[in-house]
Amino acid sequence: MAFVLTNDDGIDAPGLQALWRAVGQHGVIVAPQQHHSGCSHQVSTGAPIHVHKRSDTEFAIAGTPADCTRIALSHLHPTAEWVLSGINAGGNLGADVYISGTVAAVREAAFHRVPGIAISHYIHRGRAIDWQRASHLAAQVITKLLQTPLEPTYFWNVNLPHLEPGAADPDMVFCDRCTQPLPVDYVIEGDYLRYVGEYSKRARDPGSDVDVCFSGHIAVTQLQL
Repeated sequence: MAFVLTNDDGIDAPGLQALWRAVGQHGVIVAPQQHHSGCSHQVSTGAPIHVHKRSDTEFAIAGTPADCTRIALSHLHPTAEWVLSGINAGGNLGADVYISGTVAAVREAAFHRVPGIAISHYIHRGRAIDWQRASHLAAQVITKLLQTPLEPTYFWNVNLPHLEPGAADPDMVFCDRCTQPLPVDYVIEGDYLRYVGEYSKRARDPGSDVDVCFSGHIAVTQLQL
């Protein structure tokens, strides 16, 4: 497969290297120079976008994740068969898909009728992510999804659970996206409001991606433009 790999945590993020290992270091990395978490589907059209070629298979882009996909498919790797985004340090579940730069990268691919998979890793109680295991789980998911029919304008959103050390590999569960809102909690500090919503305490639809991932399984959701 001809892969484009990108993310929103930046080209030097450990999650991107974990994804690169998951696909056997095949394809081309086209990723943002800087961290762009939460940038949604922002694109850069008002000024030139610098492209730094680090090697024949690695390009650092002074732009957003959606920019990276656009540039990869139009200029750097126009024969790409799949766009893979991640592995994001933090979940992208339910309403997150509208905020996430990780998901926006594969949504942009879907606009161009190129299939994509966004992969994120939920973080539970501040524990460090085991990137080696994340790579192992991502490889299993990618292998499965490459063999699963996907209609044009659809794309995959995957969330890995945060497992206890030594836990057995989780089940892969195909599920719907949660429709509940993110926590909207603030504290008042003078003329300012500071967000204090707790991600792990968010409302969840039974059987949805939030429920599946928080229950320790791999949540796989098919999304459409």
